[in-house]
Amino acid sequence: MSRARIEDVWPLSPLAEGLLFHADFADQGPDVYVSHRVLDVSGPVDPERLKASWEVLLARHAVLRASFQRRKSGAPMQVIARRVALPWRVEDLSGLDPDEAEKRAEELADAARAQRFDLGVPPLLRLVLIKLAEDRHRLVVTSHHILIDGWSMPVLMGELAAV
Repeated sequence: MSRARIEDVWPLSPLAEGLLFHADFADQGPDVYVSHRVLDVSGPVDPERLKASWEVLLARHAVLRASFQRRKSGAPMQVIARRVALPWRVEDLSGLDPDEAEKRAEELADAARAQRFDLGVPPLLRLVLIKLAEDRHRLVVTSHHILIDGWSMPVLMGELAAV
């Protein structure tokens, strides 16, 4: 990442150092530190507004733009990017038979969870909005635990609702 794209460099907390160690050590197969939330949303959803709301959160919270690098010495650091593109995908399954749509939605969610993060490339967050019907959607939020933990996710979701 070029210096022009870097906003800041932070040290790692002891917990983050441990998570980075595990990510480096177990770099094959499923990553047990991938956090995965699947949210069912009833009622109409404006995908562009929802995406824009997530982009506001990315801009607001530097930690959501963090990647994890190593200095030449090998010491770990968090590198905060000035801007990152939100990994956002919309899948419209509303034209499928409801059972088939449900099966396909589960496959999409499973695939999102199975995809490993490269901790050196921000953001460590991915979103898939699945349209099941006009008034039924599923939002798949996948992140790495080094970025968002179980305590901060509800706070982030509350901010998302407010935005």
